[in-house]
Amino acid sequence: MKIAPSGPRVAIMFDTFGPYHLARLNAVGAVLPTLGLEVASRSAIYDWDPTSGASTFERTTLFRGRGSRNYRFEEIASKLDDVLQAFKPEAVLVPGWASKAAIGMLRWAIRQNVPAVILSESTAHDAPRSPWREAVKRGLVGCFAAGLVGGRSHAAYLEQLGLPRDRIFFGYDIVDNMHFAHGTAEARADEAAERNRLALLDRFFLASARFVPNKNLIGLIDAYAHYRQGAGASAWGLVLLGDGAQRAEIEARIAAHGIGDHVALPGFKQYGDLPAYYGLAGAFVHVSRVEPWGLVVNEAMAAGLPVVVSSSCGCAPELVTEGKNGFVVEAGDIGILADRLAELAGMDPNARSEMGERSSEIIAPWSPARFAEGCRATVETAMRVGSGQAGPARRALVNAYSHAV
Repeated sequence: MKIAPSGPRVAIMFDTFGPYHLARLNAVGAVLPTLGLEVASRSAIYDWDPTSGASTFERTTLFRGRGSRNYRFEEIASKLDDVLQAFKPEAVLVPGWASKAAIGMLRWAIRQNVPAVILSESTAHDAPRSPWREAVKRGLVGCFAAGLVGGRSHAAYLEQLGLPRDRIFFGYDIVDNMHFAHGTAEARADEAAERNRLALLDRFFLASARFVPNKNLIGLIDAYAHYRQGAGASAWGLVLLGDGAQRAEIEARIAAHGIGDHVALPGFKQYGDLPAYYGLAGAFVHVSRVEPWGLVVNEAMAAGLPVVVSSSCGCAPELVTEGKNGFVVEAGDIGILADRLAELAGMDPNARSEMGERSSEIIAPWSPARFAEGCRATVETAMRVGSGQAGPARRALVNAYSHAV
């Protein structure tokens, strides 16, 4: 017999539910009565197919369309108010402090004296910081009773913004590890047929990212070209999954290096298609210049791959053990990146396989259950702290900020 979750009623909001949001929400819904709030049914950033599968939580979508930015603050806030009043959560979990929906949910919590938890993956190094903007953030963060973050750098930034360290918990940045582990195993079980179906080389590095400047794919292509010069005929190929505004520039850079026969651009791939690419790759590379976390690294590690990750990625200090399951590099250091590609490709296959196994071991605890456990601990703390952080000055700031987002 299915046991109903017990504990405080919680409402958790995300802009659009992608597959990893559903994994998180279903994990929380198994332990707490949960409302999952989706602002818009289609993402303005990711071309995800519409998702389903809300098996443990109550799901509500505010707008059937693409991108919450297309709606005015009062439109979003009005719908949020109606849904939250009907569900009557005892705590709300709010993604960040910058979006219209986040401020709308925070405003509702303040007005109803419901404790709010901030979900944050921001760090002090994501972007240039101005004193007045940081002052505004400190005021907004001061309205939250507790916080759930990805890693140490995110916790440090929330603490810098005034949230006490003993009210900050971990577990935000996770994916459904089993989806990638099982899909990878299936692809490897019929490797030759899968390689033929996907038109993939026998050996290749894999990257998966939006084609935008912050992802540093031009730098990766330059490093790959440099690596090929030294490796010669034994060089691995490169597969870049994704799409975006920078595609033409990426194609031009590949052509300029004369490596078009060795670099594949299969385009954006849906969730169900991803494990096969991970499973057939030899190693994964993610060298963004700015990256609050980098969930694709979680996916690659769940697939049992060695990883090369830039130090700019928030996941690097949490997930990469230098020389054990991969390497950390500076995003702008083309030579070092090329050297690391050469090191991985030239490694004894058994040693490289051991690195992949170590990735699987490291990522195993970073599961949906970790998110659920983090949510429970954060909500329990928020309930003890209560909703009294938002005094008159902070209430006024939230009201004023709601007109600016």
